[in-house]
Amino acid sequence: MRRYFFGLLAFILFGCAPQSNLQQQAEELSMPKTASLPDLGPAPELTNDIWLNVSSPLRLADLQGKVVLLEMWTFGCINCQNVIPSLKEWHSKYADQGLVIIGNHYPEFSYERDIENVKNAIAKFGIEYAVAQDNDGATWRAYKNQYWPTLYLIDKQGHIRYVHVGEGRYAETEENIKALLLETY
Repeated sequence: MRRYFFGLLAFILFGCAPQSNLQQQAEELSMPKTASLPDLGPAPELTNDIWLNVSSPLRLADLQGKVVLLEMWTFGCINCQNVIPSLKEWHSKYADQGLVIIGNHYPEFSYERDIENVKNAIAKFGIEYAVAQDNDGATWRAYKNQYWPTLYLIDKQGHIRYVHVGEGRYAETEENIKALLLETY
């Protein structure tokens, strides 16, 4: 009875749970965290040679421990242009927490192959995250991609955990980014 009274009093005065619940909460905090997203297998490595907005090429093997959002895009695609504001927002909000955004630029038309046109588009849209030029389509094919834009979320272990084709589902994508950032590595 005394223990019950003390626990109730502590809860009322301090808003804390009785000791047994605190122990359970502590145990939950020490357990590895995993998002409830399916594991879609290992993400293919990035082999692009031409990179913009970074000092050297990015490789998934070097990004272990970070969450990677890989977007398949091309600057002439209006749907891709409509996704850019969300990508910029997520880059701003989550880069310091371990999110790396990579725009894999795979051209649809010949003028999109010109690196100067890509640089001009990056400046026009104010893109600050990494962009890889994929003129030969090696990354596009490695991911068996078919559509612009497509977003791939890659977890801290290098596995694809979420894919979204097209515009929209911004809130869902952001929730998945946050869930993957919370996972233990």
